[in-house]
Amino acid sequence: MIGAVEILAHRGSPDRSTGMLENTLEAFGRALSLGADGVELDVRLTADGAMVVHHDSSIDGVGPICEVRAGELPGWVPHLDEAIEACSGWSLNIEIKNLPSEHGFDPTERLAVAVAEVVAGAASPMEVIISSFWPPTLEQVHRTRPGLRRGLLLPPWFDPLGAVDAARVCGCTAVHLPIGLVHPGLVADAHGCGLSVATWTVNQAEPLEQMSAAGVDAVITDDVILACHVLRAG
Repeated sequence: MIGAVEILAHRGSPDRSTGMLENTLEAFGRALSLGADGVELDVRLTADGAMVVHHDSSIDGVGPICEVRAGELPGWVPHLDEAIEACSGWSLNIEIKNLPSEHGFDPTERLAVAVAEVVAGAASPMEVIISSFWPPTLEQVHRTRPGLRRGLLLPPWFDPLGAVDAARVCGCTAVHLPIGLVHPGLVADAHGCGLSVATWTVNQAEPLEQMSAAGVDAVITDDVILACHVLRAG
């Protein structure tokens, strides 16, 4: 084994051959059955205030999620509480989607409050971290439920020299980096400040080995089978 690196399935493990879509309960179940330690998923707010799991701000044939009621969404779009139940006992990375550049941006951070409350109230034991690209979202999670773990997502163009400080400024417990920003020195700096490090999206053997050697705590991957083979060999 190269290292004790957590393997998180990126939006679950969808299967195109069977029509299984990403960010669905079926994709989460498949990821866990393939050997993932947990899943990464995305959550958005509907017009009637429901927390639903979907990556894009709109759904083809339906429209912007923020403009439709939960009952008007396709049946394969799960609610967050359903996803939490499906992943009971596993690790869960919940990315809150609320950016100024997207449909439905909400500066009042209602979604952050709602996610924090449902995670804090979950009956099943699991390792949950709430992540976002938008620092005010994570700050609101902290104000709502200070004990929850929070990870700052950084884009590929971000200056890696400022990554650790950016996560510390918004009071995060983790920093989530694209593979292009990860190097051993940055990981060591993060660990020295008490931050865990996750990296995305790692889909090939050599980068998986490199991320493990750099000392990251978790990889987010579209290929759970490969990640298990590389990171758990021997």
